[in-house]
Amino acid sequence: MMPVLNVSGLTVERSDGAPIIEDVSLALDVGEVMGVVGESGSGKSTLALALLGHARHGVRIAGGTVRIAGTEMLELDKAGLRRARSGLVAYVAQDPGAALNPMLQLGTLLAEGLSGTKAEKEDRAREILRKVGLPSDDRFLQRRPRQLSGGQQQRIAIAMAVIARPKLIILDEPTTGLDVLTRGKVLELIKQLCVSDNLTAIYVSHDLAVIASVADHVTVMYGGQVVEQGRMQDVLATPRHPYTRALLDAVPSVQTRQTLRPIRGRVPAVGEGPSGCIFSDRCDHAIEECGVRPGLRSAGRSIVRCWRPELAHSFAALSRCPEHPERAAPGSTQPMLEATGLNAFYGSWQVLHDIDLHVEPGRCLAVVGESGSGKSTLSRCLIGLHDNATGQLSLDGASLPLTVGRRDQNARRRLQYIFQNPNASLNPRRTIGGSLEAAIFDDADRRAGRAKIIVAEALDRVGISADLASRFPSELSGGQRQRVAIARALVAKPALLLCDEVTSSLDVSVQASVIELLRSLLDDGLGMLFVTHDLAVVRNIADEVIVLAGGRVVERGETNAVLKSPQHPYTRSLLANTLQLPTDTACPSVRPAAAR
Repeated sequence: MMPVLNVSGLTVERSDGAPIIEDVSLALDVGEVMGVVGESGSGKSTLALALLGHARHGVRIAGGTVRIAGTEMLELDKAGLRRARSGLVAYVAQDPGAALNPMLQLGTLLAEGLSGTKAEKEDRAREILRKVGLPSDDRFLQRRPRQLSGGQQQRIAIAMAVIARPKLIILDEPTTGLDVLTRGKVLELIKQLCVSDNLTAIYVSHDLAVIASVADHVTVMYGGQVVEQGRMQDVLATPRHPYTRALLDAVPSVQTRQTLRPIRGRVPAVGEGPSGCIFSDRCDHAIEECGVRPGLRSAGRSIVRCWRPELAHSFAALSRCPEHPERAAPGSTQPMLEATGLNAFYGSWQVLHDIDLHVEPGRCLAVVGESGSGKSTLSRCLIGLHDNATGQLSLDGASLPLTVGRRDQNARRRLQYIFQNPNASLNPRRTIGGSLEAAIFDDADRRAGRAKIIVAEALDRVGISADLASRFPSELSGGQRQRVAIARALVAKPALLLCDEVTSSLDVSVQASVIELLRSLLDDGLGMLFVTHDLAVVRNIADEVIVLAGGRVVERGETNAVLKSPQHPYTRSLLANTLQLPTDTACPSVRPAAAR
């Protein structure tokens, strides 16, 4: 039987001829899911768009074939591509806001790509809403996207993609940033649609546990090339390429506190990279033969672009991730930050109820819960950016006003906030050095001309070269920008960091490096409040954890105790929905994945 998707030799180039993706081939049958993984800059999204017959400005599809259900996409004219992108192939973006017109009602959004009578379109819209687990009544159809939660918006984006019954659906990071419960529902929806509607899917993600949950096959990309490809269980449980092995070693575990191993160096930019094996300059096992570019070859039940795939599994024994020691519980240390009876409101709606917490020097308190549980509102209250709150705050034993405008300069300096999106704290029109210098509180340092020295020391502390101080945020990678945002907080010489989902959108290797960086700051005596929905990250950085549900603390305690023996049903549901990797990889992070 002919595959639903058959891609051969697909190459996408920049206008100067430099390849962005090169010689990519893959095939999928009806109902199968292909996971595409790799770090940012590996070519995943470029591949996803090329399967739609699309290339971004300044880029062209230079060669290869993309055949979907017998239709050659790269031979279609503009009108043919428009028709194909409705009834043949559909695309779901990471941000549903990019696909949902905020001015249109949901009924209009769902029906605009359909043919037939008004009644037929409405019937199909109601049918697809029921399939994606949303209400199908008139009142819901009359809502607009802004009236939905993030998870509901993502379900609507998926409904819009599948409503015209395409043969192939391409999902580009659709669950990044979603909490574990919402993510689980979206992934289960995708699996159900592949079965009930005979959908074939390409799922692009940097989250290996998500890929393990949803995919039948895996394609690992690096530097625009396919470096490993095979069935999910073979690739993720018994990787044959050093890059796949390195990605797995960077994944944190929810069972074990590990010393994580980021991949040294960075993904080569387009037109850069070694002339031989594209991964050789970052590989710990490169040999002279790696100076010649390898082709794809069979290794076990996978295909691998490596000269020594037979040694990859023996590398695993050498790279086993060591456990990271737990930090000792504090003695009689006075809390740096303490909240008592904290309540928060939006108008008359109460979103936080009598929250008590404290953070000690050199210790990390994690705040976990699903979207809407009150995590970010809590962190905004602590930093003084929520103007409708009651209760008491104290910093170093002294009363701390609830709003930042009433706090003195010393209190503002000692509490620093790191946003999920580093662009929220980096002015795009300022150089990196300029943004950091603006955050220096100490006028004496400025007068003494020490500003540039302080900036260089802070950048060095987060592993960023001082040479990059003259660059603008747009010239850095996402991981570099997040490190710069941490450096910006450090130049203020804070006592405590408030971290709001700072690792949720990062590649696993960059996430590992940021976690290790934050651990080192804790070792230096900084206190930390870490807001996240990722329990594996919590296990690897937090000393204590509080679980929020509906704006109330439902469980609290030492991290090890809460994650190993949760007492509250809500905490148990969060753990049950935490995805994990297949067995037989090197690090103790790997446990059986959730039943598929």
